Amino acid sequence: MSSAFSAVPRPDDTEIPVLDLAPYLSGKPGAREKLGRRLCHALENIGFYFIKGHGVPQPLIDAAFAEAERFHAQPLDRKMRLRRNRDNVGYLPMSRGSGSEAGIKPNVNEAFFLKRDLPADHPDVLAHKRFRGTNLWPDDLPGFRETVVAYCDALEALVKRLVPLYAVALDLPAGYFDEAFAEPQYTLRMTHYPFIEVLGENEFGIAPHSDTSFLTLLAQNKVPGLSLRTRDGRWIDAPALDGHFLVNGGDMLRRWTNDRFLATPHRASNRSGRERYAIPFFVDCNIDWPMECLPTCTSAQRPAKYPRFTYAEYMGAYQDASSARDSADGVRIEAY
Repeated sequence: MSSAFSAVPRPDDTEIPVLDLAPYLSGKPGAREKLGRRLCHALENIGFYFIKGHGVPQPLIDAAFAEAERFHAQPLDRKMRLRRNRDNVGYLPMSRGSGSEAGIKPNVNEAFFLKRDLPADHPDVLAHKRFRGTNLWPDDLPGFRETVVAYCDALEALVKRLVPLYAVALDLPAGYFDEAFAEPQYTLRMTHYPFIEVLGENEFGIAPHSDTSFLTLLAQNKVPGLSLRTRDGRWIDAPALDGHFLVNGGDMLRRWTNDRFLATPHRASNRSGRERYAIPFFVDCNIDWPMECLPTCTSAQRPAKYPRFTYAEYMGAYQDASSARDSADGVRIEAY
């Protein structure tokens, strides 16, 4: 699949495309290749795309949103018992008014982070391997754990169906990433954006940032609030499309593709008059998989920019330095 690595934005490059997975998932001839071409354009020029026909049951998505709301409705002292740890698991309280960084004030949200639900006797847990610990579960919300695990399982299965499309988009064999994503790292962030009638200057529900992930799946909710920055520097609102997922690339995808695919800055604010909840699902390859410049993303004219790295190395460095760091253009990179 041919590609201009330094694509010039075109008039339609501010539109977030919608990719229908149904023909591909049903095995329709040529559907994978067609989607691969559209995915390549989306990730080289916009960094975001919608998917429909994905097969994740809407009642399960609705149940996950309901559990996010139920968790955050608890008293603060109960949530603080599950304070986020060095594995990036647990509760992160809202820190509004506690200071600023480079002129941007702390995010006006609270969040609960979960990863793969490993048992206490898993070898990585016993070895205290970072980012491979046990989750911190609330003990007084019956059914919470079961619903969240079912939701994560459904999204992991969807990701494994998406990964071949990324390979095709990069002119690689469809199975190129299969081994790398045999047991992918993932993080579910259950976020509550309280309604704030007046936000201060440079204050956001979540400040402009790019994700660390290979890809992020964002289920669409009833309360919009997400905006993304186009390549020409304009901010546009992402529509909320019922039954769709909004998908974007992150910094690990950008590095792995030698800056060919974008990690597009985005932000969120809640001006709806209601409480807003979001459940982004951040996905990466296996924790120790070596990521180095993909063969179709380098040439004599475009040498590899980044050294070989793994998820554990990358995330460990970011978490040790800060929960959010600035990229070259001053936009935060949020570590998930």
